[in-house]
Amino acid sequence: MEKNLPIGISSFVEIRSEPYYYVDKTPFVEKLVSEGKYYFLSRPRRFGKSLFVDTLKQAFLGRKELFQGLYLEKNWDWSVRYPVIHIDFGGGEVKGAEGLEKWILQQLEEHQNLYEITCKWKDDYHACFRELILKLSQKYASKVVVLVDEYDKPILDCIEDRETAKAVRDVLKNFYSVLKPLDTQLKFVFLTGVSKFSKVSLFSGLNQLRDITLSREYSTICGYTQRELEEVFREELKDKNLELIRCWYNGYSWLGEPLYNPFDVLLYLEEKQFHPYWFETGTPSFLVKLLMEKRFYLPELENLVATDSLIGSFDIDRVRPENLLFQAGYLTIKRIFSLADKILYELSYPNKEVKVALNEVLAEYFTGDTGEVSLKTRDFLLALERNQFEKMKKVLEGLYAGIPHDWFRKNELFRYEGYYASCFYAFLCGSGLEVIPEDITNKGQIDLTVLYRERVYLFEFKVVEGEEGEGKALAQLKEKGYHKKYEGKSKEIYLIGIEFSSRERNIKGFFWEKIN
Repeated sequence: MEKNLPIGISSFVEIRSEPYYYVDKTPFVEKLVSEGKYYFLSRPRRFGKSLFVDTLKQAFLGRKELFQGLYLEKNWDWSVRYPVIHIDFGGGEVKGAEGLEKWILQQLEEHQNLYEITCKWKDDYHACFRELILKLSQKYASKVVVLVDEYDKPILDCIEDRETAKAVRDVLKNFYSVLKPLDTQLKFVFLTGVSKFSKVSLFSGLNQLRDITLSREYSTICGYTQRELEEVFREELKDKNLELIRCWYNGYSWLGEPLYNPFDVLLYLEEKQFHPYWFETGTPSFLVKLLMEKRFYLPELENLVATDSLIGSFDIDRVRPENLLFQAGYLTIKRIFSLADKILYELSYPNKEVKVALNEVLAEYFTGDTGEVSLKTRDFLLALERNQFEKMKKVLEGLYAGIPHDWFRKNELFRYEGYYASCFYAFLCGSGLEVIPEDITNKGQIDLTVLYRERVYLFEFKVVEGEEGEGKALAQLKEKGYHKKYEGKSKEIYLIGIEFSSRERNIKGFFWEKIN
């Protein structure tokens, strides 16, 4: 093998220039290489996938100087170096198959220039990729390492246009199909993404590919554990509330211990205030529309039970909310259990950041609001603080009045109790309040419970046909005695019955009563 292998520029080099901020994940590098050859890892955006791919790259290139003080420094054969093909789809946006082909060819050309190799297949990305692997193997008398970062981003970029997404998927299918026949020329293959699409040959062609997304032994390969956070950032955390930081940013899980998103941690320590840093780096518009299209009952997001098929791979033609919510990082695994030999996963929000920020967006979309939700949130919180129930009612009337009339033309949403409850739930969660949907008691379920300071508010919803409220929702709360669950636990308990008119499509009955 030639000794002067080109190395290029690396984000890992930049991170290592500030070693204090580097959480050592290099034990996973040694473990992966020693145990297998083909791997796939799915994690949400901004979760450290790219940094880990770059760590792999620098290890295979033999850059020992970058690993001083890290586990891999003394647990890696630095005498052997490998040519690396590093394809990164995370740095741009593609809106069609033709654009994707050009982007692939551009990256392959950059590798040809880097390694001083000329491929004769200049316009055929499939043939050029194959030729590049073969020529690298021949030139360096070595097997080749292939690293693909954000393999699925070209599909996700155009997911709302399903025909275009299918065409992009087919390009990727053809591109990744190069790998299987070249097994003898390949040393190691590692691919990352947010989602796992079932019809990409990456998964159907590479039979030996190991998906480590839900592998317990690799569950902490990206992200920070509580121990890593407290050890690496000890100085910065001296005057910080660790429990509040955990509440805001910890909680992601892939069958292992809960994790922090590194992006949130670093920005929080820099800005020194709690903010939805990670959430604001992406716009879940497609997901929000999908939840609306499927009439998804939003309170179920607190405790959603899914099967392997619902959180595993999916196809463009059959995208389910549960799948997208989990893979995109808006829900995470809280518990795994089995019923009738079927493995089930209990999903919920990972932390406060996601719960509050996602529901604020959902409230805006579900009510057709264009920016007024934050003002209504302020007014509702002030009314709640002062127990001004008439003002609460007016805020909610304004919220529902914003629902676009066109939304009711082709469906029966105005008769759908769950829709009104979903809007209210999203509004309350987006306000940052502690909300318990479908609160279980020994008498049944409360539609919605809000805990605020030392007060408890119990809500019941009804859809009525007439224009005037009848008080049935409040009567049910009293009849069932739901409030007994909180007697002795709170200073004040309030029962609130809200009735919606299917004709007027707004609140027509708002009845309340204080219990103690």
